[in-house]
Amino acid sequence: MVRISVGGSRVRVELSNAAGREPLAVAHATVALAAPEGGPDTEAGTMRRLAFGGRPSVTVPAAGTVTSDGAALTVPDGADLVVTTYVPVTAGGLTHHPHALRTSYSARGDRAADPSGRAFTGRSSSWRLLAGVEVWTARAEGAVVALGDSLTDGIGSTPEANRRWTDVLARRLISQRQGPRWGVLNQGIAGNRVLPRGTGPAPVTNPSGTERLERDVLHEAGARVVVVELGLNDILIPPPENRPPDARRIVAGLRALTERARGEGLRVVGSTLTPFGGSRAWNPRLEEVRQEVNRQIRAGRVFDAVVDFDRALRDPSHPSRLLRAHDSGDRVHPGDSGHRAMADAVAAALGLLPAAAGGAPAVPVHGSGP
Repeated sequence: MVRISVGGSRVRVELSNAAGREPLAVAHATVALAAPEGGPDTEAGTMRRLAFGGRPSVTVPAAGTVTSDGAALTVPDGADLVVTTYVPVTAGGLTHHPHALRTSYSARGDRAADPSGRAFTGRSSSWRLLAGVEVWTARAEGAVVALGDSLTDGIGSTPEANRRWTDVLARRLISQRQGPRWGVLNQGIAGNRVLPRGTGPAPVTNPSGTERLERDVLHEAGARVVVVELGLNDILIPPPENRPPDARRIVAGLRALTERARGEGLRVVGSTLTPFGGSRAWNPRLEEVRQEVNRQIRAGRVFDAVVDFDRALRDPSHPSRLLRAHDSGDRVHPGDSGHRAMADAVAAALGLLPAAAGGAPAVPVHGSGP
């Protein structure tokens, strides 16, 4: 169960076996509009069988992905889609995204073409196999790709409500009457870092932000702008070599990522690192590293433009902490109010909204935009 941003007239899906050690056979796959009442039911008359090179089945190579052919389907802006795959054998497990914040459903046997969800009695909080949905549209100028960690993944926002900052931004981009019309791609992975690989037992693939730039940003059709929200986990999670966090290495990694994306024609909007004071991980030394990274970012030495998430979320009376109204409760992840503030800040950075007093303005550094 997934929500798209900009609608269109055709869709195709990308299936992933990135964490698989063996090829994975997908015998049947479909896409449909979700029924308005929610749950696993689909809207009548919208079920479409997916093909892969003209064939109804496909084998996804180990550590690889496949993309379906386009399927004619009128998709409204902000629609919910049901993507169903039938996998007869799951030896070795399925590649999944564990923090979907949406319930997905499962059934026994080949139920991929069932318009009714009655047989889908299993529930999961993960997206399995699905790496992305592409919509063909003549009404969008491109896409904004959010490359981030758990703050972009949406942890702390209300489940089932589509209240991540990327969701809020997508709704704004859809509803605005003037200015560019862009889709929004959420490429947040909880635990992700700028340099070392992220957390998770092998063979779970959580490559560093620098490593996954090609797969998760440059590979995406229509990408024009990338918003980089990374670096906090390089401070919070000890690196594999057990070296203390180093602001210089974090900044160097962010700068390398920016230069690569810029070289491919993308505008790079990067965020300051957000407060985590009051959490169990906080200490004065780590706060010093965060502040030094933020000084370098604000000085214009890293990105094309800066979105100041630190300023948008912090408590003015205690700048090392999240504002209570923006805190989900764990002192690290913003709640719904915080995600709205982040969306406001990104909209300002993209030139879609004026920076409100006390808000988080964009800091132009160089470049002429997308």
